[in-house]
Amino acid sequence: MTDVAAAEALTLSVDDATRVSALLDAPASPRALLVLGHGAGAGMAHPFMASTATGLVARGIACLRYQFPYMEAGSRRPDRPPVAHATVRAAVAEARRRFIELPLFAGGKSFGGRMTSQAQALEPLPGVAGLVFLGFPLHPARKPATERADHLDAVRIPMLFVQGMRDELAEPALLRVVIERLGRRADTIWLEEADHAFHVPAKTGRRDAQVLDEALDAVARWIDVHASRRV
Repeated sequence: MTDVAAAEALTLSVDDATRVSALLDAPASPRALLVLGHGAGAGMAHPFMASTATGLVARGIACLRYQFPYMEAGSRRPDRPPVAHATVRAAVAEARRRFIELPLFAGGKSFGGRMTSQAQALEPLPGVAGLVFLGFPLHPARKPATERADHLDAVRIPMLFVQGMRDELAEPALLRVVIERLGRRADTIWLEEADHAFHVPAKTGRRDAQVLDEALDAVARWIDVHASRRV
């Protein structure tokens, strides 16, 4: 494992009038970089995001996490897709500028991952070799559907889905249909007994930290496999 240093605070320019905060966590000699967007209800400093970033760094992977404008402004209402997509692009551009030599990946937790994939589907994110979804939100709770994944057909780079088997925002049977449709572009890591937040019941005898470690080990292995692909 690699020693974890304090995160570097950054400011990203989304457009002429919009600035958002970001945090860069990086080991001394990273072998790849993951740009990570947060979920709809919690920002980049949420314990899940912080633990994910430090866990990646401990595995030799740098992580740039960032705020979407609504979260930066203290609002609970997520940005409209064009604003969210522009924010994703600003974060990816900053990551590429700082680490032009590193294999670059992008994605996020729930909302952050979906906004990243939408941006990629509309116009490829420069330099991004693959997308990582930490709990892809396939549908609203108790409203099973697959329409939220339709845009993934236009994503031509590898995708990794890290999903809890008890995720109420992604019924496993439906997500399997989507993943089968995507073919070789998609890989999946299923987390037994985990929900959308990667929380597991106490009766399993496992702790959430163990589940996250399992997830991040898988993410690091997947990134290593695809790190040779440069766009």
